[in-house]
Amino acid sequence: MYGWIWRHLPGNAWVRGLISLVLALGVVFLLFQYVFPWAEPLLPFNDVTVDGQ
Repeated sequence: MYGWIWRHLPGNAWVRGLISLVLALGVVFLLFQYVFPWAEPLLPFNDVTVDGQ
């Protein structure tokens, strides 16, 4: 998959590296802004089984 993306990006290696970095940062931004907040209520992080006594 990464090879396919690399071959289809325009420019030389420096331009491809810069575009790849921007794409990766965009994916991280989308994950933190939309995907993780949506999935957080579905995850059992607040379901503790230890008593408070």
